[in-house]
Amino acid sequence: MERRNVLKLTAGTLTLGGVTPAPAAGADGPAETRRITGRLPAGAPDYVYLPVEVPRGIREITVSYAYDRPSVPAGVPGNACDIGIFDERGTGLGGAGFRGWSGGARTEFSIAADRATPGYLPGPVRSGTWHVVLGPYTVAPQGLAYEVTVTLRYGPTGAVASPVFPPQRARGRGRAWYRGDGHLHSVHSDGLRTPAEIAASARAAGLDWIVTTEHNTTSGHGAWEGLWGDDFLILTGEEITTRNGHVLALGTDPGVFVDWRYRARDGVFPRFARTVRRAGGLVVPAHPFATCPACNWKFGFDEADAVEVWNGPWTQDDEMAVAAWDALLAGGHWLPAMGNSDAHRAPQPVGSPHTVVLADDLSRPALLSGLRAGSSWIAESSAVGLSFGAVSPRGAHAGMGERLRAREATIRLQATGVPPGATASFITDQGTLLTVPVPEDGLVDWRTSAARSAYVRAEVRRREGGMVALTNPVFLGEARA
Repeated sequence: MERRNVLKLTAGTLTLGGVTPAPAAGADGPAETRRITGRLPAGAPDYVYLPVEVPRGIREITVSYAYDRPSVPAGVPGNACDIGIFDERGTGLGGAGFRGWSGGARTEFSIAADRATPGYLPGPVRSGTWHVVLGPYTVAPQGLAYEVTVTLRYGPTGAVASPVFPPQRARGRGRAWYRGDGHLHSVHSDGLRTPAEIAASARAAGLDWIVTTEHNTTSGHGAWEGLWGDDFLILTGEEITTRNGHVLALGTDPGVFVDWRYRARDGVFPRFARTVRRAGGLVVPAHPFATCPACNWKFGFDEADAVEVWNGPWTQDDEMAVAAWDALLAGGHWLPAMGNSDAHRAPQPVGSPHTVVLADDLSRPALLSGLRAGSSWIAESSAVGLSFGAVSPRGAHAGMGERLRAREATIRLQATGVPPGATASFITDQGTLLTVPVPEDGLVDWRTSAARSAYVRAEVRRREGGMVALTNPVFLGEARA
């Protein structure tokens, strides 16, 4: 039965009327189907909620949806609509009702106590008002016509699934440089690789750690059983995908969900940044200058713990991100830089680029501490090696993310495994002050002073300009008050 009457309209959300149940034949038990259709106009709210009354005795809920895709002129957005679901605990922002999100990656999903479609959380299907949530990402001028079908299957509830989360530490190599990719997607959001395929690709790429960061869901946190090891650590997180940009909740406690249903103008992002930190994670804006709709970062950097300046293959977006990050450094806003692959599917390579972090051991606390401190650099692949630091005339030393309290300093870079014709550059708050070909031994020294250089960072680039490696800065002189 079609129902289009609006019940509630609030900023960015729309709640529509429910539907009358109709009986349906179940392949393995009694079932009933509920269907709702409607049309959303151009300029529709970000999220549209369709209430579904779930009676007692339901063992599984299945939802499918479809929407029209009319042709549009070049430069005019067409229809794209995401989907997810909240259970009887409600749709409140940051509340406990979240049960899953697949964005636009799936047209159907199911939830039961013992299993769920990737992107969704298994658990009992309790009675009460559930809400299917539509996210009209873009709407054509003609509007977006949709049809959502909900099937409720009766029967005994299965045993509740107990997820097995990755351990917080691996044996590792003690205090060492550890290579890792902190932005990856599997079949639990819009990726095509399984967790097993990602783990195998990460090991083949020479990585020591990865972070699972699915879009707006934690369903992948328990999907890695048997894939970690003494030499390989898997951290959990989320890519919080808002309509004003994406941000990584990096290394959060397993199972902690961070909401995404807000814009910069709503003023609530600091609340969710605190949620990330309370869960032990880092707040890392992702691909801040990406060109896809709603992808580039509009929330500012006051709440950030680091920033992803290199995302996947080197492009002009990354050039802009590095330039903006460098401007923050010059203005006295110190944020460590990260690089991640954001790999979704073959042939996108896992670990290109990745972040190399100095950590006391191969553990979640040690890795996040090193990333937070900026004791790290970014490499296009594990074939590239690099060391970078500053030394005073009296022999004091400072590495990446550290401060050398001396008037004069020798900056030393050593790069190995770089392509022929590569150049090394030293960049300060005054701009690029040295660019030279990388010599055969990879060693480049440069003398400077705190008066000339508030900080120095290094870049290694191909002859044609693509990035090979990028360091976090070394700071010189006394810190400004």
